[in-house]
Amino acid sequence: MRHQHPTQYSGVTHGLPARAGLGLKPDYFQPLAKGCDDLGFIEIHAENYMVAGGPFHYYLERLCEHYALSIHGVGMSIGAEGALDTEHLQRLNVLLARYQPASFSEHLAWSTHGPCFLNDLLPLQYDQQTLNRVCEHIDQVQNTLGRRMLLENPATYLQFNASTFDEPTFIREVVRRTGCGMLLDVCNVYVSCINHQWSTQEYLQALPLHETAEIHLAGFSEAFDRNGQRLLIDSHSAPVAAAIWSLYQQILEHTGPVATLIERDNELPGLAVLLAEARRAQAYLDNHGVQP
Repeated sequence: MRHQHPTQYSGVTHGLPARAGLGLKPDYFQPLAKGCDDLGFIEIHAENYMVAGGPFHYYLERLCEHYALSIHGVGMSIGAEGALDTEHLQRLNVLLARYQPASFSEHLAWSTHGPCFLNDLLPLQYDQQTLNRVCEHIDQVQNTLGRRMLLENPATYLQFNASTFDEPTFIREVVRRTGCGMLLDVCNVYVSCINHQWSTQEYLQALPLHETAEIHLAGFSEAFDRNGQRLLIDSHSAPVAAAIWSLYQQILEHTGPVATLIERDNELPGLAVLLAEARRAQAYLDNHGVQP
């Protein structure tokens, strides 16, 4: 049976400005609340704000006076075999209704099994059954929230022998069938392609890059598996690497200027370090991918 496209969404999303943004951390609340011309938007993890009040909301309300807002979910478990957690989805709906963000995104991954929540973003087997399930879950999310969501490509460290789709083809089909957009994580593309010995160029050519509404840039860590093979970890704990900047430049030549987030979650540096990376991303955006 052909998958039915979800109903029209009643909510209106204007989208993020095609500028550089920064993942919001408590360390940066106070300096960013003064306003910063180097940033066009900020992004939060939804699950950190699913409470009624407290200091996180106090500062976020003030920060939203200066910056556009992106809300990024990390716990929806879009790829789970079971049903979505409707209580989680309703809490998310309350949060989005409160702030009316310019963008909402989630991961192509799973993190739940029955009543258990696993604090990780785990990979999927790419086959028809999984495709149907992911599309149904995304339809449910979009119809409940009344808005188009963006789906982030994963960073993975293993593949399933039983997969019948390659990853970018699977993502392309999800986007086509659900009408969701793409959050293109450039570091995840690079990490997965190195780990699985895929061609980054073929991977990108298979993606629906024209549906990219946000880009993430981040650093990675490097290790070696027991066979001595290079293994990259999407750690968000290092500066954006030269290889990621190079890939970002190539991507912008296809997408044009797209809102771009500097993503750093671990080993946080001073704010000035991240603002310098944001200015570099903005220079690429201003030049549409041409080396600034």
